[in-house]
Amino acid sequence: MNPLAKKILITLGFLFIYRILAYVPVPGVNLDVIKDFFSMHQHDALGMLNMFSGNAVKRMSIIALGVMPYITASIIMELLAATFPGLGELKKDSQGFQKYLKIIKYSTVAIAFVQAIGIAMGLTSLTGRGGESAVMINTSTFVILTAITMTAGTMLLVWIGEQITDRGIGNGISLIIFAGIVSRIPSAVVGTINLVDVGELNIIGLLFILLIVVATVTFIIYVELGERRVPISYQKKVLMQNRFKRIMNYIPIKVNISGVIPPIFASAIMMFPLTLLSSTTNPVLTNIKDLLTPNGYLFHIFEFILVIFFAYFYTSIVFNAKEISENLKKQGGFIPGIRPGEQSIKFLNQVANRLTFWGAMYLGVITILPWLLVKMIGINFYFGGTAVLIVVQVAIDTMRKIQAQLTMQKYDTLSVTGL
Repeated sequence: MNPLAKKILITLGFLFIYRILAYVPVPGVNLDVIKDFFSMHQHDALGMLNMFSGNAVKRMSIIALGVMPYITASIIMELLAATFPGLGELKKDSQGFQKYLKIIKYSTVAIAFVQAIGIAMGLTSLTGRGGESAVMINTSTFVILTAITMTAGTMLLVWIGEQITDRGIGNGISLIIFAGIVSRIPSAVVGTINLVDVGELNIIGLLFILLIVVATVTFIIYVELGERRVPISYQKKVLMQNRFKRIMNYIPIKVNISGVIPPIFASAIMMFPLTLLSSTTNPVLTNIKDLLTPNGYLFHIFEFILVIFFAYFYTSIVFNAKEISENLKKQGGFIPGIRPGEQSIKFLNQVANRLTFWGAMYLGVITILPWLLVKMIGINFYFGGTAVLIVVQVAIDTMRKIQAQLTMQKYDTLSVTGL
């Protein structure tokens, strides 16, 4: 079998297992009560978590937590590595990096276990419209079973992600999130068709929606592929030593350096208080909840500001101008017209700051675009800008890896034939 085809089949096989696990519920839950509960929480933090898990939360699956605990642990480790140089040094060699990954996994277990206990405790007090309980077994037994099964489910997903990364195509964790979001597309299409059938959406409106979706995806692809290429020159001695090797003569800096982290963080922060205040009866807290409703202006103004803040914040973590400058100097390269050292660091930071501004504006617009369509134009349809952004980014990354595999096979074939 073709090696690339084998990798693709392995990837699809593990993703199929992931989708099967999404239908395995935690022992002891009343799924009818859970379903009614989530029908009232489609646009808060629970709804966002359900989106990333591919409806596993709504089904109260053993993988309801998804890979979010792992992502949270990874982000915390990135912050700690940027704060404590000793921890950051672990990432620079293979043995240290393995220790770094182990710390992330142990942290993932702790985060998943605490979150699972919190979910279990919340479910014990949840009742349906007819007064029936969401839990059908003993409370203590349910909490223990939920904590163990959900933690195990999350770690199983992490293992599946690692297997996809090592033996398949693309980044395993990203593909799991991708599969969860894409799995909701059929239900979204059916829902849109139902709107047309009942007369709430006409054909012209449907065509306009399709046009907006295509335009949005095209714009995201255009920006995600955009980069600023800082030219690099090498000493003649270095060029002679590497005359049979390709030396990159530019530093590629993406327009969107921070990726999808800012929209995810901003949405989580804005949705979290709404989830906590969902059942409040206090007049003051009720007024706050009404002001921060996801359909209001104030909610999206704050969300836009938070996206910009996290874009700058996360870029400062992932983009290290000093490290780039030092590596460039070691390789005998320099930026034309810029002195190596502090001048190069300052120049790279200036370029990154300019790109981050436009990248942050782009992320902010994509994040609030669904609300703008609903509020300003009156389209009775909702598709998550953050979800589309994740899907497009993962698709681009996977296609690049497939292209790299094809190129590698081409060179292998040429070497075998003696060309």
